[in-house]
Amino acid sequence: MADFLFAPHSPTTIPIARGGLFAVRRVYCVGRNYAEHVVEMGNDTRDPPFFFGKPADAIVVGGADIPYPPQTSDFHHEIELVVAIGKDGADIAAEDALTHVYGYAAGLDMTRRDLQAAAKKAGRPWDMAKGFDASAPTGTIEPASAIGHPDRGAITLSVNGVERQRGDLADQIWGVADTIAYLSQFVTLRAGDIIMTGTPAGVGAVVKGDVLEGRIEGVGTVRTRIV
Repeated sequence: MADFLFAPHSPTTIPIARGGLFAVRRVYCVGRNYAEHVVEMGNDTRDPPFFFGKPADAIVVGGADIPYPPQTSDFHHEIELVVAIGKDGADIAAEDALTHVYGYAAGLDMTRRDLQAAAKKAGRPWDMAKGFDASAPTGTIEPASAIGHPDRGAITLSVNGVERQRGDLADQIWGVADTIAYLSQFVTLRAGDIIMTGTPAGVGAVVKGDVLEGRIEGVGTVRTRIV
């Protein structure tokens, strides 16, 4: 066995409903996948999907607190359906895509919006706006074998008990199957990959002390507090 320079990092895991852990490999995020949010951000709903990434260890589970991140004064919430991939595949046909899904969860794509705006203006990557520490609070994964493949149902986010975001999974421009099929043309998806599928309209800023509670009908919840 090789001698490591330092101890390998423990894998990032997400709890699975009814027991077990889902070991996370990569986190892919879909940009602009709800029409109202696309318009809200000043973009064109006819554009094809695009993707950005977060590091696996940006995931936070168990309702743990997350810190207000440095280098921002405009920290935003985005509630999203999280897809957990359970089977490898490349160039996956849309009609076969859901067979690659292990399950689903509710998650938050936390965003340093001011850094994102500056990156957009300069034509630069979004990494520091999206892929920072603790930027992906995630709820428990519900296996598709138990809940099916939800393609409609309310998706909401409340801050301190006041609703901020509300949409429906049926409002997604690119559904889960089409998203998987499209993404798998660019990369080989592996068991352990996560896809965050975009957010409905109503994104906004949060501050220290705020409690965020997201809910997706038929899927589950996600909760965190900003500290």
